[in-house]
Amino acid sequence: MSEFKTRDGSPYTPLYLTDIDAQTCIGCGRCFKVCPQNVMALYGVDDEGQVLGIVTDDDDDDFDGDLNRKIMKVEHAGACIGCNACARVCPKNCQTHVPADQVAA
Repeated sequence: MSEFKTRDGSPYTPLYLTDIDAQTCIGCGRCFKVCPQNVMALYGVDDEGQVLGIVTDDDDDDFDGDLNRKIMKVEHAGACIGCNACARVCPKNCQTHVPADQVAA
């Protein structure tokens, strides 16, 4: 893989988001707000931990009363640019990031 560099030529290794631990994530949305590529989506979860579906901004639906909590999930992993902004704002450190040279194309 080619070596990545910053604008000033310094070496840089992108760290791609590959997973979010659903047990640890509190669904605060901080990572979603800072992501420039819309890599993640907010999902609803029921009492048993089953993922119900994507929660939208204009959606007042609570999944027929089954919504217990919300979590972030990686929705578009291929769009990640490895900026690591999401990891810097996550209060629970629940994300997995992998160096670019270790991610399959």
